[in-house]
Amino acid sequence: MHTNVINAGDLLVATKFSPPRLNARHIVRSQLLGRLRESQPCSATLITGGAGFGKTILLAQWRLELMKAGLDVAWISFSLDDRQFGSFLSYLLEALQRLGIAIEQDWLHSDGSEQSINTLIAIVTHAAHGIDKELHLLMDDFHHVESPAAHRLMQKLLDHCPANLHITIASRSTPALSLGRLRMQGHVVEIDTVELPFDTDETRDFFKQNLSTLVLSADEERLIHDLTSGWPASLQPIATMLRVRPSKRAHLRSILRNSADLQAYLAEDVLVCLSPELLEFMEKVSILRRFNADLGAFVSANRHAPEMIKRAEDENLLIYRIESDDSTPWYRFHPLFGEFLTQRLAARGEGAIQALHRRASQWFAEQEYLVEAVRHANLGGDRDYAIKAMEEAASSTWSMAYISPMLSLLERLPQDTLFSHPQLFITGCLTYAFTARPEKAQRWLEQMRRSEAARNPAISSKLVLADAAIALQLDQPRRVISLLEAAHQAPLENRSLRYISFSGLATAYLSVGRAADARKLHEQYPIDLQDRANDMAMVFESTQALARLKEGNARQALSIGESVIARAEEAYGRGSVSANLCAATLCDAYYELDRLDDALRVLANRSGILRSSMPDVMGRASICRARITLQQDSPQAALSFLDTQGAHFQVLGLDRLLALILAEQVRVLVLQGESRRAAEVAGRLASLAAAQRPHAEARGEIDYLVALSRVRLALAGHDGQSALEALPAVHAYVEQATRGRSWVRAHLLSAQVHALLGQTDALLVSLQQALEAGARMGLVRTVLDEGQGVLGLLARHQDAIAWEPAVAEYVQALLSRETPAQVPSPLACAARNTVDSPRASLTPRELEILGLVAQAMSNKRIALTLNITFGTVKWNVKNILAKLGVSSRYAAITLARQQGLLK
Repeated sequence: MHTNVINAGDLLVATKFSPPRLNARHIVRSQLLGRLRESQPCSATLITGGAGFGKTILLAQWRLELMKAGLDVAWISFSLDDRQFGSFLSYLLEALQRLGIAIEQDWLHSDGSEQSINTLIAIVTHAAHGIDKELHLLMDDFHHVESPAAHRLMQKLLDHCPANLHITIASRSTPALSLGRLRMQGHVVEIDTVELPFDTDETRDFFKQNLSTLVLSADEERLIHDLTSGWPASLQPIATMLRVRPSKRAHLRSILRNSADLQAYLAEDVLVCLSPELLEFMEKVSILRRFNADLGAFVSANRHAPEMIKRAEDENLLIYRIESDDSTPWYRFHPLFGEFLTQRLAARGEGAIQALHRRASQWFAEQEYLVEAVRHANLGGDRDYAIKAMEEAASSTWSMAYISPMLSLLERLPQDTLFSHPQLFITGCLTYAFTARPEKAQRWLEQMRRSEAARNPAISSKLVLADAAIALQLDQPRRVISLLEAAHQAPLENRSLRYISFSGLATAYLSVGRAADARKLHEQYPIDLQDRANDMAMVFESTQALARLKEGNARQALSIGESVIARAEEAYGRGSVSANLCAATLCDAYYELDRLDDALRVLANRSGILRSSMPDVMGRASICRARITLQQDSPQAALSFLDTQGAHFQVLGLDRLLALILAEQVRVLVLQGESRRAAEVAGRLASLAAAQRPHAEARGEIDYLVALSRVRLALAGHDGQSALEALPAVHAYVEQATRGRSWVRAHLLSAQVHALLGQTDALLVSLQQALEAGARMGLVRTVLDEGQGVLGLLARHQDAIAWEPAVAEYVQALLSRETPAQVPSPLACAARNTVDSPRASLTPRELEILGLVAQAMSNKRIALTLNITFGTVKWNVKNILAKLGVSSRYAAITLARQQGLLK
C-alpha cells in the first residue's frame, strides 16, 4: 500500500501569502511611504487604523517598493480562521520559510507553552542571523489574531528580533503587544488613524484617477474632503455615483448621507462584531459633537463608559481623540460614522433623542460649557434653560461660537419673549448683524430703544456695538469709526465683545485707507496672552495681516495670516467665523504672491465668505476668486462668476462691491480685446456712480473705479488723450491714503498712457516708480494682472529703469513668469504699427482646440465637445502656448488672430 506524504504547507490557503493586486487607479501614499522608508532599519512597524483607511493598500505599496529594491519580502493576510494559535503558527512559520528561515514541521504542533515559544524564538533568531540579507515580514489584518499564545510569541519575536529581520504589522485594533522598550530604543515606528486619512491632495488625485472626463471644482473637492475627513473607503461611493449620474454633483452632501453602499459597509464591516452594549453606547453618544468618559456615562446612563470608549479606541472604530488642554481626553466620531449612528438612534423615537439632548445640556451646563449646553437645550426642547443660559453668556462669556445656537434659539422664540429678556434681545441683534441680516437687526434695535430696557447701562453699552456691527455689514466704515472710536476708550468687560469692537474699528480704518490708525490700535490694545485662543482675538489679530496687505506687503500679511488661520482652524474648525474671516486676507496674500493653488485651496468650500460675510471680506474674496478662475479656467468662467456675484451684491444693496465687480469685468473684457462689451459694463458702472448720494460713503471709491475703467478703455482704444484726462482722478484717490497696490497699479497705467502718447521720459519715471515700490513690497500679480501692455514695456525698457540690483532682479523675476516680448499687445502694436512675430506651426488638433479656446470654452467643456480627456486638452493647450511663446490663453488668442491662425 502506497502512502502519500502531505506537506503541511500544501494545506494552507495560498492567497494569504499574496497581497491584493494594486489597480491602475490606486493612490500612491507618498508621505506614508516616506515614513516607512525611515522605518526600514527598525525591528517593528505598526500600522493601525479603522476599516477602510487603506492599511492593506499602503502595505502592498510598501511590499512593491521593497521588492523593487531587491529585498526579500514575505506577506501574510490573517482572517477570522486564524484566531486560534495553531492556525496563526502555521501561517507564520510558512512565511518565515519563504524568507529562508527553515523551521521543522514538528513545530506546527507546538502547544504555545512558554518553554516551546522560547525555544522556537531561539531557532528563528539563530536561523535569521545566518542569512546575509535584509528580511521583511509583512502581516496584514493582525486584528483577527486573538490567541494569547500568539501574542506572546510575537512579543518574544519582537523583543529578540535579529537586526536583519523587520516586521510590519497592519491591524484595525491595537495589538496586545508591549512596545515600550522598543520605543525607547527607537526600534519601532507607528502609523495610526491620525496619519492614514487622505490629505486634500490625495483626495483630489483620487477623483482625477476615478472620474475620467468629469472634473470636480476646487469647492467640490474640498467639500468632499471636509465631509469624509479623508476616509478613503467613503470616497468610492461618491466616485461611483458621479460616474453613473454626473448630475448628482449638485447634491454631494446627500450622496454620502444616503449612500446605501456606505451604510452597508459600516453595518457589515464596522458594526458586525460589536457587542450590543457597545453599539447602544455609541449610538447614544453620537448626538454629541465631542464627548469624554464622564459625559458619555451621564448621557448614556452606562457606568462602563470608560471601558466602552477604550474598546472603541483600541479597535479604531472611527473614533478620534481631540487635542485639548483638558486633562480628561475628549473624543469625536468620524462625521459620517457619527451620522450613521444617529440615523440608527432615530429608530428609538424623537422623545428618546430629546431626553438624551436634555441630559447632555445638563452636563455641559454643570461644567460651564455654555455653548454646548445651549445647543443641546435647543435640540432637547428645553427652551427655558436655553434662554437662561444664553442670557448668562451675553453678559460674560459670549463669543462668535454662540452664533449657531443663538440662531437656532431665535427661530424658536416669539418676539414678545425676546422683549422680556433684554440681554437675550441685544445678543439676537448682534447675531443677526454678524450673519449678514443687518436690516432685521436694525429694526430690532429701533424697537429696543423705545423700551424701558434701553435705560439699563448693561444694555445701552452694547447698543453702540450693535449699531457698529450693522454699519459694518451695510458697508459704512466711516459710521463704524464714529461709533467705536469713542466707545473703545471704555472697553466692554466681555472679552469677546471687546475684541469684536477692536476688530470692527480696525477693519473700518483699513477700509478708508487709515492703515496707520489700525496699527496704532493694535499697539494700544495688544492681545493678552490668555486671550490668544479667543476666536474674536484671532479676528482682531488677522486685521494686522489685512493692514500689511493694504500697505502692499503681501509677505508679512502671509506670515501673520498663516499663523492665525492655523490656530483658528485647530481651535474652532475650518468653518468657524475666525477662520473664515482670516481666509479672505490669506487668499489675497497668496494670490498677490502668485501662489494660485494655495489661494484657491484657502477659498475652497467657504461659500460664506463670498456670499454672507462682511462686505470687505466678500469683495476681496470675490475679486481673488474671479482672477484665479481667469488664470486657471477661462475668461468666460471668470465673467460668469463675476455676473453672479454682482447680482448678489446688487440684491444686498452693496453698491461699492457691485462697483468692484463691474470694474473687474471691464478689466477682463479689455484684456480679451472685447472693448465694446467692456464699454457697456463701464456705462453701468458710471450710472451706478451717478446714482450715489453726494455724501454716500462709497462714492469716493466708486468714482475711482469709474476713472480706472475709463483709463483701461481709452488704452484699449488707443485714445491716449482720454486716458490722460482720466488719470488724475485715479491718482487723487490712491494718494490720499495708504493703498500700496493701488498706488503701484496707478503708476503702471500712467506708464502705458505715456507710452501711447510717445512721452518716453514720463513713461520711464512712472514705470520706475511703480517697480521700485513693487520690488520693495514684493508685489507680483499687481504687475502681471495689468497684462501684456505693461509686461511689454518692462521687456523693452528694463535696462533704463532697472539699474538698481534689487529692482533689476525683481523685473527679471516678473519677466521670467511671462514672455511678453514675443506677444505684441494692442498698445505695442499701435506704437510700432507692425506685427513681425513668426507664424507658429500648429497641428490640426491644436488648431481645433485653439478655436474652441477662442470661443471662451473651459478645458472641461473642450474635452466634452471633442470627446477627449481633460488631460489631453491640458497637454495640447500647453503645447499651443509653448509654440506661440505665450503663457496665457488670452495672449494666445490675440497672437493667433494677428498671425491669421484664427479668423
